Amino acid sequence: MTKKLIALGLGFALCMTLAVPALAQDDDDDTTYSPITADDLLRVDDGSGDTIGDVAGLGEADLATVIATIIRAILGFLGVVAVVIILWGGFLWMTSGGQDEKVRNARKLIIMGIIGLAIVLAAYAIASFVITALVEAVA
Repeated sequence: MTKKLIALGLGFALCMTLAVPALAQDDDDDTTYSPITADDLLRVDDGSGDTIGDVAGLGEADLATVIATIIRAILGFLGVVAVVIILWGGFLWMTSGGQDEKVRNARKLIIMGIIGLAIVLAAYAIASFVITALVEAVA
C-alpha cells in the first residue's frame, strides 16, 4: 500500500512539473496572416515583452544553471517526501499501542525514509559535482 501511495504521489508530481502554458494567438489583426516564428513562441502576450523564461524565473541563464535549478527542485521535493515518510512512521509507532506488528511496520517505514533521504542527499552531491565540473569544463 505504501509503495502504491508513493508511486502515485511521484506520478502526480511528475505530471504537475510537465505542465506547459498555453500560447494562444492574439486575434487583433484579422486582415493579414503572418506565420508564427520561433521568436513569437518565446514571447508572453501580456504586453510586458517578457519571455516565458523570464516569467518562469529562468531568465537568460545558461543551460547548466537551468538544469541545476530543475535538479535542485526535484531533489528538494523528494527530500520532503522522505521526511514525510519518516514522520508518518514515527506517528504510526507512537499510535501502535505496543503491538509488535505495528511497531515493526513503523520501524520499517522509518528506515525506508532514512535510506531515501540518504539517497536524495547523495544524488544532490553527485549532481552538484557533475554540474560544477561541466560548467568549469565549458568555461
